[in-house]
Amino acid sequence: MRRTLTLAAALLVVCVALLYQVGCGNSSSPTMPTPPPSGGGGASTTITIVANNGSQSFSPNPASVPVGQTVAWRNADSITHHIVADDGSFDEGATPPGTTGAAITVGSGAIPYHCTIHPSMIGTINGSQGGGPGGPGY
Repeated sequence: MRRTLTLAAALLVVCVALLYQVGCGNSSSPTMPTPPPSGGGGASTTITIVANNGSQSFSPNPASVPVGQTVAWRNADSITHHIVADDGSFDEGATPPGTTGAAITVGSGAIPYHCTIHPSMIGTINGSQGGGPGGPGY
């Protein structure tokens, strides 16, 4: 009988230790990878959608971006927006609050855009030749 109690106690200690490992984890436990940011997280320039407020709806506005670089819109507003180029050269689709849309590559010249849901929301990307702040086109 004494041997059965000793065996039961040892088994109980092992079970408690295993439950602790599973429940609390340790530094050698594998962890889930952090998902990448949605949409245009890797864009060279992010334009923030700040509100439904005409030309003050986007920041920065206008946005000066070197030709060939990428731009994405991050929706910091509390409602969904749908950003498109006035000339139809890009369509971001619906961008819900707290998300970032897909990045677009910037061409040369002025690229006016707006929100199709809120047409008074307008902005411009200025695609410039040159190598960044202080360079040609800035």
